[in-house]
Amino acid sequence: MPRFAANLTMLYNEVDFLERFAEAARDGFEAVEYLFPYAYEKEALAEQLERHGLAQVLHNLPAGDWAGGERGIAVLPDRVGEFQEGVGRAIDYATALGCQQLNCLAGITPEGVDPDKVRETLLGNLRFAAEKLEAAGIRLLVEAVNTRDIPGFYVCGTEQTLDLITATGSDNIALQYDIYHMQIMEGDLAPTIERHLGRIAHLQLADNPGRHEPGSGEINYPFLFDFIDRLGYRGWIGCEYKPRAGTREGLGWLKPYL
Repeated sequence: MPRFAANLTMLYNEVDFLERFAEAARDGFEAVEYLFPYAYEKEALAEQLERHGLAQVLHNLPAGDWAGGERGIAVLPDRVGEFQEGVGRAIDYATALGCQQLNCLAGITPEGVDPDKVRETLLGNLRFAAEKLEAAGIRLLVEAVNTRDIPGFYVCGTEQTLDLITATGSDNIALQYDIYHMQIMEGDLAPTIERHLGRIAHLQLADNPGRHEPGSGEINYPFLFDFIDRLGYRGWIGCEYKPRAGTREGLGWLKPYL
């Protein structure tokens, strides 16, 4: 049976962030993820997890000025020191929250920088993060993102992501496969997941178009959930979508799996 984690950045926006843990537990979720924990004291987040019996299964490394449009800094040669400091901060939070996987958003390709320099910067940052996370008992993930929603995002395909992971030489980096992003960029979802299942440590979902809940668009999610389950995937699937008309009102798709 697939296991679903509520993405509290996207879901339950009807209430303040710290109230979303209770709402997720009320609807039957046993795990949560979100983009970033850093605006809140880690003790406050840990208390919400414990109170509502939830597992924290994912959050991202610090990704620069998100409100200002940055979507990661791992590809920026002049921000390596900031990236490394962020890794330490992420480990501090993940340790407090019992979170065993952290995702790295690579960022938007910088203009006017030699492509080889961009790639080597990213590889160096991934190696650094993977080593530090491994020492803390945490796995590093890397995610490809579609370039329609985020033009210029550096990591935008499954094979490219896996090639980068291989090039780091690290055994502590795995693929975070986002179904929504890869439907836009590549399609061919089921064969791709099957081919690379051994390197996928986390899945995320949303339907397309619109990035809404399963059943709202073109992706045959009942087939895909059954297919993934038959493959033997036992990780979490993060529900990283924008509800069309309220979170609870849009959870009908989830009921067969709870």
